[in-house]
Amino acid sequence: MSSYQNYIDRLHQALDSIAPDSVEAGFALIYHALEDGRTVYIIGNGGSASTASHMACDLGKGASVPGKPRLRVVSLTDNMAHFSAIANDISYDAVFVEQLRNLLLPGDVLIGISASGNSPNVVDAFSCARGIGAKTIGLVGFTGGKMKKLSDVVIHVESSEYGPVEDAHLSINHIWTEQLRARLTGAV
Repeated sequence: MSSYQNYIDRLHQALDSIAPDSVEAGFALIYHALEDGRTVYIIGNGGSASTASHMACDLGKGASVPGKPRLRVVSLTDNMAHFSAIANDISYDAVFVEQLRNLLLPGDVLIGISASGNSPNVVDAFSCARGIGAKTIGLVGFTGGKMKKLSDVVIHVESSEYGPVEDAHLSINHIWTEQLRARLTGAV
């Protein structure tokens, strides 16, 4: 079997492991945030930081429809001055919690992306969000880690490989973007 086919087979297995109801439940929280004028914040490290940034762009710009309300969505991985000041002056584990303390309100939504589900700064952010009264959506892989228990909605990609887990998380972003745009255009 070729390397290509081997990877595609593993990716299919990862995608097939996702509970469709969890993706729908995550979208429902995002859509309710839009309806209620709340903000969605997105966090992650490494490849998941890139997915957080991509997701904020897609949900904010890619799903926008002229004349319709827009989702307020922010990736907390994108302000490197603020991010690095917190990491340098306090700790890397605090890079998301400290930003959330400035921004997060009850009823807002926090999306955390972590293949392991155990990234300390994401886990701490979820604990902070729960204390504030925000809703949490965890996009996880592997065993789900600590985030699985801290998520109001958990979308679990049952794979122990970073590549398929990260690809699946990015696919969920595109599914949500299509759903939001369709809802706003009245196509659904």
